[in-house]
Amino acid sequence: LKEVNSYDDLKKFPSFEDEWLRGGPVQRWIPKAFVGKPHYVFETGGTTGIPKSRVSWRDWQIDYELFSDTLADENFPKGSNWLMLGPSGPRRLRLAVEHLAQHRGGICFCVDLDPRWVVKLLKKGDVQGAKAYADHVIDQAVTVLSANHNVQCAFATPKLLEALALRLMDNGSSVEEAGIKGIFAGGTEFTPQWFRFCKEELLGPNVYITPTYGNTLMGLACGKPFDPADNYKITYFAPQPRAVVEVVDFNDYNQIVPYGSTGRVKLYTLTDELFIPGFMERDEGEREQPHEKYPWDGVSGTRPFHELLKTTTVGVY
Repeated sequence: LKEVNSYDDLKKFPSFEDEWLRGGPVQRWIPKAFVGKPHYVFETGGTTGIPKSRVSWRDWQIDYELFSDTLADENFPKGSNWLMLGPSGPRRLRLAVEHLAQHRGGICFCVDLDPRWVVKLLKKGDVQGAKAYADHVIDQAVTVLSANHNVQCAFATPKLLEALALRLMDNGSSVEEAGIKGIFAGGTEFTPQWFRFCKEELLGPNVYITPTYGNTLMGLACGKPFDPADNYKITYFAPQPRAVVEVVDFNDYNQIVPYGSTGRVKLYTLTDELFIPGFMERDEGEREQPHEKYPWDGVSGTRPFHELLKTTTVGVY
């Protein structure tokens, strides 16, 4: 550690391999200072084989408390209840959204969703089975919204949000008429085309939506505030200093690409609980200039890393 005196010195470490996160004992990842604290285990993947997992004490709560500070009360009213239209089970996201709702003075209503089952259905070509499962999830969401629970805020993935909006339209209603004022969305690839379709066709002008980008290791990267001049381009900014994202050259993971150029997303996680000095994400995108609200580099156009595209199955979320 005598050689590490600055952020740039983190490049002296080898890349963190996500395969190291498979299997146990998971306690090996707990810093000595936090041994004995009540920890959670969050899994990612796991459709086949042993899932990758991260143990966490308070990081996931801190991440979403900081994210809460970026939400305007007019769009996400304090004290209102939330709908969590995303994965359940051993996923950080479910507990995190529930904590966000509680942190803002509300209660979170969750659907029961096992994304691993959907991926299994799709991998064996059972498209109808996957659609039936998605319908089952939307049934649960519609039931929550029809039960007079004062649900005004929601988390949803793009696919599930679209399915919910279309179901409500089929029922002669809408997301706005169901009582929703603000939605934060994330979990799968989020394109400018879909963003425009969502704002103009699915939600209308009175329902606010903010895109996010994140995962179990990073936390939550906020989207740049919407600007029509950007032609619906979505730019994300990592939650520095807790996590830093770089867009690096496909052939040299220590070389940051010029602004506007395409590269692979590289993550550094730098919290009291977790130190990851350089992890190659399964995504690529374009490097973006800092923003006045987020005065550090951003990334836009996030999408699956092209070399892994053939091995990636995107399910219901």
